Amino acid sequence: MNIRIFDTKQAMGESAAADGAKAIQDALAERGRANLILATGASQFEMLAALARADVDWPNITIFHLDEYVAMPITHPASFRRYLKERFVDQLPKPPAAFHYIDGEGDCEVECGRLGELIKPCPIDVAFIGIGENGHLAFNDPPADFETERPYFVVELDEACRRQQAGEGWFAILDEVPRKAITMSIPRILASRKIVCTVPDERKAQAVRQAVEGPVTPDVPASVLQRHADATLYLDKPAASLLS
Repeated sequence: MNIRIFDTKQAMGESAAADGAKAIQDALAERGRANLILATGASQFEMLAALARADVDWPNITIFHLDEYVAMPITHPASFRRYLKERFVDQLPKPPAAFHYIDGEGDCEVECGRLGELIKPCPIDVAFIGIGENGHLAFNDPPADFETERPYFVVELDEACRRQQAGEGWFAILDEVPRKAITMSIPRILASRKIVCTVPDERKAQAVRQAVEGPVTPDVPASVLQRHADATLYLDKPAASLLS
């Protein structure tokens, strides 16, 4: 696991986007197409804005995203589909080849199967992800399943995860935060060729320390990034403040 620390969130996000864009360009040069995974949340604002401005051939890029709440309509302000459409897809100069949105409004097991079949033939060149306050990756809360063979599955969200969503302002109160979500699994994330993990803010510092300096354990899902051959954490100084 590589660590890069920046003075500001803006510099962090721009560097993460630039490094990810270079990997995308390399994949396009190699195969003529590329496949990405995108995360959401407040931690990704600066990175996604910079990535949308990057000089890459979006019509040859297929995109997946990490998670979506069960029974959440795309019209809801906290919908991750809405977030990515408004903050990323609508900002691109040209539309991507495909953007495979997660739809949690219908039969979620059927949706997990549909997404699994879509991602199966797509080698992921870059996964742009973050780390939660409880150390989660996507909505894989602790203790996370490191062994599942399913690319997507339905999970119960723990209280720490739900409190983060309310604390970031996506919901007015904790009781409004859904208790279930569809998430991409950790093995599917780790199958990505390159992982760009963007983590700002002091509230993430404890999770960062445990993920970087602690043992690899399902109790700190992000610690599994230590096993990836090309994973880089992009941190601002507050997020890195507890590192040795």
